[in-house]
This record gives sequence, C-alpha cells and structure tokens, in this order.
Amino acid sequence: MSNPVIIEIENLTKTFKHATEPAVNGISFSINRNEIFGLLGPNGAGKTTTISILCGLFPATGGKVLIDGKDLHTELSSVKNLIGIVPQDIALYPTLTAHENLAFYGSMYGLHGKDLKDKINTWLKKLGLIDASNRRVSTYSGGMKRRVNLIAGVLHNPTILFLDEPTVGVDVHSRNVIIEHLKEVNAAGTTIIYTSHHMEEAQNFCTRVSIIDHGKILTEGTPAELISRNAGSTN
Repeated sequence: MSNPVIIEIENLTKTFKHATEPAVNGISFSINRNEIFGLLGPNGAGKTTTISILCGLFPATGGKVLIDGKDLHTELSSVKNLIGIVPQDIALYPTLTAHENLAFYGSMYGLHGKDLKDKINTWLKKLGLIDASNRRVSTYSGGMKRRVNLIAGVLHNPTILFLDEPTVGVDVHSRNVIIEHLKEVNAAGTTIIYTSHHMEEAQNFCTRVSIIDHGKILTEGTPAELISRNAGSTN
C-alpha cells in the first residue's frame, strides 16, 4: 500500500536577502495523496513563496521537504518530473496562438506529435476554447488567458499540480469552468495544492485548508472545521 502522504514539510523557512523578516517562518504540514489542499491567506502571507519552494523554483533557507518520498533538496530533477505548475502570472506568449503556446509547453514536458496534438485539442474543447485556438493570446480576455494558463500546467498529466491563485481577476463563468475542470483532474488521480485568499472558493473546492499569515501556519482543517471554529470564536 502506497504512503497516503505525498508531500511532507518540516520546519520550512525562507528569508530573502536584505529582508528583515522571513517570508516563510518554520512551517510544518503534510498533504495527502489525491487531496485538494488549499493554502489560504492575504497578499504577502507567504503563499507564493511556499509554492515556489515546493516547485523547486528557488531553495529554502532551512527545513526539509519530501515529495512522493523524494528529498526536494537532493532529488530535485526527479521531483520536477512529477509536478505541474500554474503560476499566478500569465505565463503565455501573447504573439502566439493558444495552440502554439500549448505546443511549446507540451514539448517542454516531452510530449510530441499526435499525442501532443490530441491532448491540446481535448483540453481546448473541454475549456471552451477550441474555436479561438488559432487566435493570438493577446486578443483573449483575462478569463480565456487563465484557462490556457491552466491547460499548460496539466497537459502532461502531473502527479502533483501546484496552482497559485488560478482564478484571480477572472469573471464568474471562467472561474466556475476552471474549478469544475480542476475537480476532474483531481478525480483522475492528481493531487492539487492551491493558493487563494477566497475562503468561499476554497470551501467549495478544497478537501483541507491551512491558513498562513506572516509566514506562519495559523490553523488547519477541513473548510467546514475552519468555518465552525471561526463561528465559535465570535460567540
């Protein structure tokens, strides 16, 4: 039987050069396989820094991270083969079409030929973009760009998907489309780690949530448990 824990974080810290306070301050938690785990907090709380460390984008100052049993510090190349990333900033080339963008990102993940073309078309159809797939991304609305950004992170069927505020600044329709298809990705076996500052969105999406602020984990539980605790604190 496989280990139910897929990510283990122990005393993780990150202090940037010239900073007076750590961006991540000794946090510890674990994420279960096939979970939708939410990391919630206000802007500047440490969400993006934590996600960036877990993705291997830059090193931690201290602490230990195991991803699927692999040490992030010593086995980074193996870890990167397991993950997909959907960054908060739109990571698309505006002068290329959606199809061209996705062909580029798919090739970076080792996808080629008919397999890549089929995956691109399948996802463009799922997210309602097939008719606009040969338009330059610069002509897209914010919600359409977010959907293409999402596809770029899931084309290769990652074991773990990191999402940094994937619905920020989008219309309600695009947000609903993104969330519903992320649920499908999770149902197919992908563990999702998701950052947001919207508790309502997390309530309808996440199986478990940690609240982070000033680089520290304040509380953790299911959305229902956190809402119950907060309600009790106001009585």
